[in-house]
Amino acid sequence: MKKIIVLMFLSMFFLFLFPIQGNATANTSKIFLNGEQLSLPNDVQVTIVNKNVMIPIRVVAENLKFDVDWNQQARQVKIQQNEKVISLTVDQKQAMVADKQVTLNTAPQILNKTLVVPIRFVSEQMGLSVKWNNQEKIVYLTGSNNEPTEASRDDSGSDTTSLTHVTDIVFADNQLVVSMDGEQVQPVISTLKNPDRLVVDLPGTVFGNLAQPLDQGLNGKLDVTGYPNVSEVRYSLFKRDPGQVRIVVELNNVKDLQFDQNVIADKLLIDLNVSGDSVTPVPVTPGIDTGRKVVVIDPGHGGSDPGTISITNKPEKEYVLALGLKVQALLLNEPDIELVMTRDSDIYPTRSERVQLANELNADVFVSIHGNSATSSPQASGTETFYYQRSSSKDLANIIHERLVKALGFKDRGVKNGSLQVIRETTMPAVLLEIGFLSNAAEEKAMSSEEVQTKAAQAIVDGIKEYLGI
Repeated sequence: MKKIIVLMFLSMFFLFLFPIQGNATANTSKIFLNGEQLSLPNDVQVTIVNKNVMIPIRVVAENLKFDVDWNQQARQVKIQQNEKVISLTVDQKQAMVADKQVTLNTAPQILNKTLVVPIRFVSEQMGLSVKWNNQEKIVYLTGSNNEPTEASRDDSGSDTTSLTHVTDIVFADNQLVVSMDGEQVQPVISTLKNPDRLVVDLPGTVFGNLAQPLDQGLNGKLDVTGYPNVSEVRYSLFKRDPGQVRIVVELNNVKDLQFDQNVIADKLLIDLNVSGDSVTPVPVTPGIDTGRKVVVIDPGHGGSDPGTISITNKPEKEYVLALGLKVQALLLNEPDIELVMTRDSDIYPTRSERVQLANELNADVFVSIHGNSATSSPQASGTETFYYQRSSSKDLANIIHERLVKALGFKDRGVKNGSLQVIRETTMPAVLLEIGFLSNAAEEKAMSSEEVQTKAAQAIVDGIKEYLGI
């Protein structure tokens, strides 16, 4: 089975390094397995399905000489290497690996009369280490029983098997989010002048299966349209011995820069609190004192900020708005609550504007609604709730979290202290809810259903009412 991943990873490299529309021929690069070059036929192709690289299973039989058994009636394929058996069924994300059920990102499919299977699933199950020489377009693979060869060395010849892999870099809502697969990394963050910029160095890291494109020199840039104080976000493999990824946020017309960093699961979050000449605070009219409790509901993201992208390619902003509107409908029926929404349509208030709104209203409760994601770990699941330091916020978090977990039945990931701007800079009890993982197929399906959204909305409202004593 090790050789299956050889061609699968070739597919992935094409996806990241060359524009691909539909299919791509998979024999334009060289592949070495434990130092030996593999021979590939001319008609080997890969397919991109829902941003997942898929490879024809016939490659296994024709080129890699593993045992493959196709059951036409059951539409099922069994792939065997020694005692290990993998069973995959067409159009089903559930698969069996050595009598254990696992979930794929994308189900096997029959395309153009050819059965294709996801590259990532097979690679994770068969345990090859893979390295890419971008300059020479060579894939090096090393089996687990082999000493490090060229497959585990960068261009300088340094061993990189123990390095952490950067898998995703996103800039949204003035927040830099870096996903990593491996040991937790302590970033080195510095600010430089002429031009003003924030430099984030990640010691002991290299690029893994990065979602963003890289050029031949292992450099890339993010789209920062819509952020007037940020002129550019670029990233590169800054050092090769040992590996070190560097991310630079170049700033424009900035009077003052402050930032906070936080690590949540496999993600590094850096909040930029930027003030510039072009920034004008949005005026907010304080609410009239009616004796009712003021509750601010904040559906995250919106407008130009889609949030994370779900496993079915839907933006987080749509999910959290749908849930937020259900919370709104319930709270409008509460005579003792004065409700304020940070957004009730597809618009983008900045995080600073959301904070300003809640603070100027002197709100009693602030609840921000989000969907979680872990693209490097599609099995990640569960509900988690964040607060920042204040005991009142922790109490609110515990109450809502308990009701959410009970109502939804998702894994309990706990209540956590997190330095996130909308809960850090608000002055009232404030929480940020990560309802579930949009990168998890089962949870994304549940979270998109009317039934589950209604349950989640009711749990949030019941938690708010319990905390306020209503």
